[in-house]
Amino acid sequence: MSHPEEKQPLVRRGHKEVPCQFIQARHVLALWAFLGFFVVYCLRVNLSVALVAMVNSTHAKSDVNDSTECHAPGGFSNTTVHTTGEFDWDEQTQGLILGSFFYGYITTQVPGGYLAERFGAKKLYGFGILCTSILTLLTPVAARLGGLPVFIAVRVLEGIGEGVTFPSMHAMWGNWAPILERSKLAGFSYAGAQMGVVFSMPVSGLLCASTFLGGWPSVFYVFGVMGCVWFIMWMLLVHETPADHPRITREEREYIESSVGKKTHLKTPWRKIFTSGALWGIVGGHVATNWGQYTFLTCLPTFMKRILKFDIQSDGLLSAVPYAALWSVQVLIGFVADYLRSHGYLTTVATRKLMNSLGLMLPAGMVIGVSYVGCNHVWAVTLLTLALGTSGITMGGYMINHLDIAPKFSGVLLGITNGIATIPGFLGPQVVGIITNNNETIAGWRIVFFITAGVYVVGTVIFIVFARGEEQSWAKVKPEEDDVFEKSESSIQATVQNAPYDQEVLIPPPTKSS
Repeated sequence: MSHPEEKQPLVRRGHKEVPCQFIQARHVLALWAFLGFFVVYCLRVNLSVALVAMVNSTHAKSDVNDSTECHAPGGFSNTTVHTTGEFDWDEQTQGLILGSFFYGYITTQVPGGYLAERFGAKKLYGFGILCTSILTLLTPVAARLGGLPVFIAVRVLEGIGEGVTFPSMHAMWGNWAPILERSKLAGFSYAGAQMGVVFSMPVSGLLCASTFLGGWPSVFYVFGVMGCVWFIMWMLLVHETPADHPRITREEREYIESSVGKKTHLKTPWRKIFTSGALWGIVGGHVATNWGQYTFLTCLPTFMKRILKFDIQSDGLLSAVPYAALWSVQVLIGFVADYLRSHGYLTTVATRKLMNSLGLMLPAGMVIGVSYVGCNHVWAVTLLTLALGTSGITMGGYMINHLDIAPKFSGVLLGITNGIATIPGFLGPQVVGIITNNNETIAGWRIVFFITAGVYVVGTVIFIVFARGEEQSWAKVKPEEDDVFEKSESSIQATVQNAPYDQEVLIPPPTKSS
């Protein structure tokens, strides 16, 4: 069965897939988007490690119920993992703090997608990260002077700022990513998030254990400044569309616009979007993936410390190892998915379903395994690494599927699915806090891992049933609405004749005049 994006013939001039210089404008966009998500996740997850140092576990009520089933690696006494932080917060309070970010994050998902499509994604993405960076700089003051309510309020506001980032970037790629490059360009840029975790967790552990700027407060100062610096570079070097870019080559601009069309302002078909089964298939895969990744993101350092008894420096480093695997898989899988599609081995929908199923079912088996390895530190870290790493395969599944079914509304769609999939961000830590409060045991965490595996299985089934790979009828731009899609035979010939000899030109099929 053919698909709309696969009907566009390629006019070959040699063997190259891209029409201009090696480093192109869309690749520069991918790099700075990667660094943007790197900063986003540094700002998001630094609290997961810093919180361990902030809480006074020696005097906390829950400390008397810490698991004594495992010993610290190397046979050291469990007392080596106690911290003497300045805040007396139990597990439920910590779960509330870790989840508070997502209460704000969920509110700007759909508005972020809509505003990006309507008013521009570049500024929305940039200012979203800048606001979060400034609030991060204020976090130590909020915690010490304002107490728990103000601290939580700042985290909620940070979530509001970051909530626009993924929808706005999807909207950017709707204008910048050629059809057969979507998986690798978007996959690479979003993989910056996991590299941010890989970097921020061990660095946060080192900063907390040091005396630099007071220890744990330095975590927020360092990453806050980093976000402000990134914002300046983003605003200087990135442009909204290929047509806006002053340094893009004519060949690259024509290549992109012949594939995705020029930026247009279309009325959002809200009713058709919300009644589309393809959208709800994406929701199933998105919620399942986020449940696992958010649960690990916010609670893995606690598991490493309280159950496996790693000290805070080892805690930060080892908590980052699974995210190194996740980053590697996310970058690689985009190339694999695009290869399978572009070479005709699998249709788009088959590729998406295969990737999504592997990315959910493999982690489901791994997390169940973690719950039965007991105090074996090597096996626990290995299985956690494999569980989180293989979940990155979904990057070639649900995460790119928005661009397949509705490229012109991809920002809105991601806002909807990511908004719903943000619920695990605050529900997951709360569930973990309730299950493990005064019950920091392997048996308690086994329940957490089984719940995660169950969510993975349900998400797999929903995506297989409802997902689609072709552009939906309600998402297509009619010829009378956008003359970009009206190409005469003479203009097609001109495009081919003006291209360099070794260039591969992507030409959309001609449309009939009304």
